[in-house]
Amino acid sequence: MAGSKEIRNKIKSVQNTRKITKAMEMVAASKMRQAQERMRATRPYVEKIRNIAANISNANPEYRHSFLVARDSVKRVGIIVVTTDKGLCGGLNTNALRLALNKIKELEAQGEEIEVCTIGTRGLGFMQRLGAKIVSQVTGLGDKPNLDQVIGAVKIMLDGYTEDRFDRLLIIYTKFINTLKQEPVIEQVLPLAGDALGTPAGAWDYIYEPDAKSVLDQVLTRYIEALIYQAIVENMGSEQSARMVAMKAATDNAGSVIDELTLIYNKTRQAAITTELTEIVAGAAAV
Repeated sequence: MAGSKEIRNKIKSVQNTRKITKAMEMVAASKMRQAQERMRATRPYVEKIRNIAANISNANPEYRHSFLVARDSVKRVGIIVVTTDKGLCGGLNTNALRLALNKIKELEAQGEEIEVCTIGTRGLGFMQRLGAKIVSQVTGLGDKPNLDQVIGAVKIMLDGYTEDRFDRLLIIYTKFINTLKQEPVIEQVLPLAGDALGTPAGAWDYIYEPDAKSVLDQVLTRYIEALIYQAIVENMGSEQSARMVAMKAATDNAGSVIDELTLIYNKTRQAAITTELTEIVAGAAAV
């Protein structure tokens, strides 16, 4: 059994760890609230532009944008994988990357080629180890992501679809459900057809000025950018929630370890005292 000094050092070490995890829990809780505010701020815009895109996809304009046309066959697929830059957030990245790995294996089994865009350090490292074909990447977004930071990587993927480098574009990220639940999801970004947009309540079209091509090129590109930015914000809210829960669990576990070590320390100390008393009594009896 370890001596009293060793046990005291262990207790002190766990106490210091508990202070760190408690501080990280409080920081994550504060950042989670900020991330939730960003999600609530972006959702109305994304929902409105989604409705516009849905109406456009179900209309019959004189110009049919390539984003709205489904390909006859799918031989190549682009995947945007959104993960975090930092760890200590439970199984958040593991679940999303497992979903991405299963999807890649499924597509490769069908004979389809894969091109990957990674957003986040964790996803980049995983895809590099996997040997995937990474065509663009973004890291170091920080706590307040800006669309300007990801626009370059997103444009490479959009150009890849426009230039027929791949026939479908997917995005994998972790959707924020609530503080205790975050769900990894796969959504189709391109083409904007079928369930990707939904069906509007009525069938109607817009009047385009100056012409349909100029308007649709801008609107649909902005829609894709907003969709990807929303996924990043959702993933960031999930990250802070998962980190807060993980750090709270670590803090609670540290408290349990401290209680167990304290009990062992008290037993060890009591045993030492009992031994000393026994030796004193035995010495007095011998005299």
